[in-house]
Amino acid sequence: MATITAAEVNKLRKQTGLGMMDCKKALVEAEGDFDKAIEILRKKGQKVAEKRGDRDAAEGHVMAITNDAGNEGVILVLNSETDFVANNQDFIDFATTIANTALAAKADSKDAVNGLSLADGRTIQEHVTDQIGKIGEKIEVSEYGYIAAEAVVAYNHPGNNIAALVGLSKNVDGVADAGKDVAMQIAAMAPVAIDADGVAQEVKDKELEIGREQAIQEGKPEQIVDKIAQGKLNKFLKENTLLTQDFIKDNKQSVAGYLKSIDKELTVTAFKRISIAK
Repeated sequence: MATITAAEVNKLRKQTGLGMMDCKKALVEAEGDFDKAIEILRKKGQKVAEKRGDRDAAEGHVMAITNDAGNEGVILVLNSETDFVANNQDFIDFATTIANTALAAKADSKDAVNGLSLADGRTIQEHVTDQIGKIGEKIEVSEYGYIAAEAVVAYNHPGNNIAALVGLSKNVDGVADAGKDVAMQIAAMAPVAIDADGVAQEVKDKELEIGREQAIQEGKPEQIVDKIAQGKLNKFLKENTLLTQDFIKDNKQSVAGYLKSIDKELTVTAFKRISIAK
């Protein structure tokens, strides 16, 4: 049996982030072969990941970031099973590394993010599996978005349970503050689309159906049921599409009106909101 020194165990612990006893057992099993011990620990992580695969990872850390030029940004959530893990600085640092890597690569999907390589040449998904083995909880990048625009602004709500990313049509004076205001609006009001054109037809049809049913149940005359349903749909669209929502800082104007007060051509081109329900 190979002699395993404390220095070797400590070296493996620093490289993998796993506990001393796990590292010692792996080195003993690998008969002192350092690379083989790392492979043993990674396989252990894969086994833990398989066991935790059907668990509910409903906690996590949500973040939105932009590049230095302010014309690209990403938003994502790295989920965990408990808030204890989600609030751990190592977990937050890992989420930040993923976000920065995704932004640098201009990754356009969650799958693309998981396939990106970190500094050691291994993929983000492989590192996620390692973290599952280390932490003992299911973790995953469950939602992700990338936006490129003339101006992109991020907002992270205190507590990191909600974040928003918004793309704007022009990079003008005051756009950073305006973008933050609109991103906060998105975080608070959870619009379903930028405007009515962005709402899926099946959603509109469903709202019309609900409106008709309500009107019929209220005993309204048949000849005005469709008109009432259309009115309810219009109200739904006004309250749930970003540009027509009342601006939360001044409900006497819409979000569109607020942006036009900054620049008459300023508008929203894209947005993404992620929230972890509490």
